[in-house]
Amino acid sequence: MLTTNPFEPAHGQDLDGDTLREECGIFGVAGAPDAAALVALGLHALQHRGQEAAGITSFDGVEFHTHRAMGHVAGNFDKAETMMPLRGTVACGHVRYSTTGETALRNVQPLYADLASGGFAIAHNGNISNAMRLRRDLVRRGSIFQSTSDTETIIHLVATSSYRTTVDRFIDALKQVEGAYSLIVMTPEGMIACRDPLGIRPLVMGRVNGAYIFASETVALDVVGATYERDIDPGELVIVKGGEISSHRPFAPVSPRPCIFEYVYFSRPDSISSDRSVYTVRKAIGAQLAIEAPVEADLVIPVPDSGTPAAIGYAQESGIPFELGIIRSHYVGRTFIQPSSEVRHLGVKLKHNANRALVKGKRIILIDDSIVRGTTSLKIVQMMRDAGAAEVHMRIASPPTRHSCFYGVDTPERAKLLAHSKNIAEMAAYIQADSLAFVSIDGLYKALGEPCRADIRPSHCDACFTGDYPTMLTDQDEAVSVDQFALLAERVI
Repeated sequence: MLTTNPFEPAHGQDLDGDTLREECGIFGVAGAPDAAALVALGLHALQHRGQEAAGITSFDGVEFHTHRAMGHVAGNFDKAETMMPLRGTVACGHVRYSTTGETALRNVQPLYADLASGGFAIAHNGNISNAMRLRRDLVRRGSIFQSTSDTETIIHLVATSSYRTTVDRFIDALKQVEGAYSLIVMTPEGMIACRDPLGIRPLVMGRVNGAYIFASETVALDVVGATYERDIDPGELVIVKGGEISSHRPFAPVSPRPCIFEYVYFSRPDSISSDRSVYTVRKAIGAQLAIEAPVEADLVIPVPDSGTPAAIGYAQESGIPFELGIIRSHYVGRTFIQPSSEVRHLGVKLKHNANRALVKGKRIILIDDSIVRGTTSLKIVQMMRDAGAAEVHMRIASPPTRHSCFYGVDTPERAKLLAHSKNIAEMAAYIQADSLAFVSIDGLYKALGEPCRADIRPSHCDACFTGDYPTMLTDQDEAVSVDQFALLAERVI
């Protein structure tokens, strides 16, 4: 779910934006007496996918009810006075990070509109890569936008479609968009859950007490006691209407390309993705990293928490002891006031602190999931040296991130990615590590139990590593063209 210009860096990121972050998590319930309460529980389990805002919309058979708020699910949806108005047996919810543009209540989802066919609520995980062009065309035709979200583009496409039924209008809208989307839609007729034809963003289905559940990850099904049924297939629309479920496949079949970074970082380790345990895959990536990039050392230390499963795999494969050499505080939020640059640069110590007694005098291997700008890695390496580490080696459980993501991941612009401008030796020097290595792209696929990437048509979207984008990037191409024109004009002048 994108806001405003998709080609500007995100704002307000902690630690200089040195993380890759999934923007959204979605959760829907159809056919439960307390649907909104189940949605609130499900969103708790998906909080890691979006921590700036949350919203829930319910339908009681006559009216739609919505509550949206900035901040976490807890604190916004844990009070009776908030939950009681969210009546109905159907509800959907959303947690989000902002990508670009304003962090404002008008962009918090689910988005809702009154269409000619009735109420229409939508929750979206992903990015529409031609949203800017579609928006311009819609505005010229008279559409009035109430948000800066690309998700609203879908609402206007539905509203202006010439097809008769809501489902046909929705399909018509989706056939005009490019990019990545997992969607949960509520109408007076029922609930629709769908994925884009490539299945870039995840969506699963479960059952509990006769109700149908849709969620970004299986861990959210676990929290509400639902049984996992299956993944929503790429390009599939599942419609729940009057307690009955039907499946529709309106798009031409293509080879799926789900996001490979779900395994590296985004999904919770206790989730199952495409029948694979995320935790098991991350351990396998760490083991593969140990095979590809061994080094003599005394300890394997994860950068918590995302580096922990890979560090366990590395330690088991290498025979080097695994230890918690960095202790993470779980009570530091993104709203911490940093009044000066001196205090701001101490921010990493609020979140991570060295286990000095363990680290002192040791040769250590730090395991992390990725390097984005490199600023956090530099601070972590320096923290280990300040704690007395004799050597600090860095091993990364993904290939170098050289390209921006346009499919729903909070990525800095390409020029600010450390791996875009530096080779591995230069990156090692920048973060001041004794050595640095990344798992290879083929090693990453091997950890997934798949053939080397070079031997097959890629089975996942790995564009952030390879630059191989599986869809058209209309807005990106147009933005580049405008920039090139402006540069040419400057030279002519």
